[in-house]
Amino acid sequence: MNFDYQPSANHSGHTQSAAPAAHQADGCQSNKARFGFKTTDLIVYPAHGVGQIVAIEEQTVAGACLEFFVVYFEKSKMTLRVPTSRAAKTGMRRLSEPGTVQHVRRILGQPPHKARGNWSRIAHEYESKINSGDIVAIAEVMRDLHRRAASPDQNYAERQLYTTAVDRLSEELALVSGMTEQEAVKELESLIVIEVKRSA
Repeated sequence: MNFDYQPSANHSGHTQSAAPAAHQADGCQSNKARFGFKTTDLIVYPAHGVGQIVAIEEQTVAGACLEFFVVYFEKSKMTLRVPTSRAAKTGMRRLSEPGTVQHVRRILGQPPHKARGNWSRIAHEYESKINSGDIVAIAEVMRDLHRRAASPDQNYAERQLYTTAVDRLSEELALVSGMTEQEAVKELESLIVIEVKRSA
């Protein structure tokens, strides 16, 4: 995955921002408000996955000077502006530590949880887990939906949720473990397949 992105006025990717034009930050707010994040950091943002902080900008809104992280998402070609003072509250985080990734591997190797009840409620729970940005919760979704992934009975919503969970996990695992996303997908799926064969 290539994050060698340089922000440009000619960038054709989608930008999410409700604020006016900005300029590079030069002391609008104390650096303490940045929670240790800095330009070039790879981060995970709930509902969007892995992105990179490509700039820190200032914007004047209603007479107040605000500071924003400019985050670029390579996969969706989207740019998002996140207030530095609210980064933690939005759930923006650094890539997972190797120990957390190892815990994810263990989660995938556990028997799937069989959800019961109304599908609409179950789907909402899965979607909430994915959009939480919590890599462990996302792993639970992948594990629980994997059995039905190849089933002709799987509905479109299930397939979409499963695919999104796999994409989010493989994207982060690839960066943390130094492998390609394709290799990450194979590893993640193999962990679950082993458990399916064992419990068959």
